[in-house]
Amino acid sequence: MARLPEQILEPEVAKPLAGKRIVVTRARAQAGALAERIEELGGEVIEFPTIDIQPPENFAAFDAAVAKIESYDWLFFTSVNSVEPFLSRLRQVGKDKNRLAKLQIGAIGSETAKKLISAGMKCCLVPERFQAEGILEAFNAESMRGKRVLIPRAAEAREVLPETLRAWGASVDVVSSYRTVVPATAVAPLVDLLKQGKVDVISFTSSSTVRNFVQLFDNRRINEIGAGAAIACIGPITAQTVAELGGQVDIIAREFTIAGLVDAIVAHFQSGRDLSTHRDLR
Repeated sequence: MARLPEQILEPEVAKPLAGKRIVVTRARAQAGALAERIEELGGEVIEFPTIDIQPPENFAAFDAAVAKIESYDWLFFTSVNSVEPFLSRLRQVGKDKNRLAKLQIGAIGSETAKKLISAGMKCCLVPERFQAEGILEAFNAESMRGKRVLIPRAAEAREVLPETLRAWGASVDVVSSYRTVVPATAVAPLVDLLKQGKVDVISFTSSSTVRNFVQLFDNRRINEIGAGAAIACIGPITAQTVAELGGQVDIIAREFTIAGLVDAIVAHFQSGRDLSTHRDLR
């Protein structure tokens, strides 16, 4: 009797984050993409939102700037969170996106650019480095002298972009398009998981998530809070905030996006730098 070839079974591909518990500190409404990607790769998400996005306390300055939108040369969006509020206030003052036709629009990163494009707005500048310094690398004093610039942004954002543009001779209006507040997040469940050594990574996607995380833990040093868990940051500015607040950063994304952050976390574990085998928890 002829012998049938044995069935060839392809080995199941191990998911790189299988068995890893990862804390997501992003605002609950924005955490979906990060959480989904972690779970797709086998990880378990521990939701611990440390920021909540709220409208500014007063729209007067924002509306005044939007009302004269045609007078600006450049419009810079330094966060995806500013796009919807800008469009909302544009409608509020009785204008539409056609009034933006002569403006140059810059976005701090690819996610912000995608949001602009999906909203029907053009985007002519996305820097290679997704941070304020990256935007500045595209200009100099000669190119910005005399230009009028509008920057709708978080109330508590860094000053490096507007201050440098002003030093170069640009006229810059900065308006608060949103603010971040500390939400009512239960701390005790995460404390228990940390004490039991059941947290592998604490991820931060902005400096605000770091500062608010520390505030929720009564301003203790980050290394004391998360001893034994790796600290992952979306970029160097966030990592700098971690260091300033007493933390040691183990993972920094090369591409300052959610996808880049997840890739960096995967690379961390694939390189064998898992901290879970030598936790020192109290």
